[in-house]
Amino acid sequence: MSGGQRVTGDSRIGRRGFLAGAATAAAGASLVGLSPADAVPVEAGVSKFAFPAERTVRVLVTGDAGTGTRSQWAVADAMREHHRRQPFSLALGLGDNIYESGPNSGDDVQFADKFESPNAGLDFPWLMVLGNHDTSSIFGGDGGWLLRGNNEVEYHAHSARWWMPSRYYSVRLPEENPVVEFFVLDINPLASYIPPLFDPYWTVDGQFMNEQRAWLDRAVAESPAKWKIACTHQPYLNNGPHGDAGRYEGLAIEPLNGIHAKRFFEDHVVGKCHFILSGHDHSLQVLEPTSESKGTRQIISGAAAKTVGAEPKLTPGGTHPALFENYHQLGYMVMELTASTADLRVVTVDLANGGADEAFARRLA
Repeated sequence: MSGGQRVTGDSRIGRRGFLAGAATAAAGASLVGLSPADAVPVEAGVSKFAFPAERTVRVLVTGDAGTGTRSQWAVADAMREHHRRQPFSLALGLGDNIYESGPNSGDDVQFADKFESPNAGLDFPWLMVLGNHDTSSIFGGDGGWLLRGNNEVEYHAHSARWWMPSRYYSVRLPEENPVVEFFVLDINPLASYIPPLFDPYWTVDGQFMNEQRAWLDRAVAESPAKWKIACTHQPYLNNGPHGDAGRYEGLAIEPLNGIHAKRFFEDHVVGKCHFILSGHDHSLQVLEPTSESKGTRQIISGAAAKTVGAEPKLTPGGTHPALFENYHQLGYMVMELTASTADLRVVTVDLANGGADEAFARRLA
């Protein structure tokens, strides 16, 4: 596999082995979670876009894009124009990659309609995160069919852009003496609206999450990168309608309120990573670090195809201090990282005329 990806263990699962494992899981036997130890290799004939070797890393940060609609295309057009003027090194796709319910296989035509075609010309690696709409069962976004996410992992073998060699993984840039390491996490088992109560593999303290916790603790502790960035779909802190972890959707009912996601963030991410980059909420938010976040800054970029609306119904208690918030415009973010600085820009996109405006620019560190 090409540079930057951090994996451990035996990576020789292959497409045939993956499909066999998925079929076994569907029959009710042991599930295939696809941790970094089971990373999917690239198929022969597929040439992945290379990771950058430069020590200035310009990252396109986008989320909740995969609709295939005019809105997604308008934002992608703006990103293409931005890339022409100031080339991106890579992109982060912060989940809900295939609306409304996720792909039905690793070669589903939805990958072309909702990812490849809209992003034509954005020819660099896209680090992809699994979202609740990518793992749907009964209704779109319920997160109740966790195994469905493996279809997006399988697609890693087929695409030059799409980078998801396993359900969670990390990438260092550059590989030697890295400026940044991205830790792409899958917290859907902790945040789904239909909790995995009947399958021990996916439960809060099941094999998948315990292995992910152990991997993340070790990977963050061992990382030599200047910037350590956690990439999730569901946020830890959020002023928008989906709410904070532990108060998702304004609910008091455990575990539907994401209490286990809150504990995961607090035990394994905050105070250890510099930033949490998330989607889920269809908004653009740059929150301030707080004592609650132990200095870790939460950033939300989930407006690549949908918005909350002109008069957002914000979740009670969503009052975290923010440098920037926008709930009614489409848009994306650009993070530029060097060995000593972290700069962020927020770009909003007007669906009516396709115009793009820089709405926020700040050196965060």
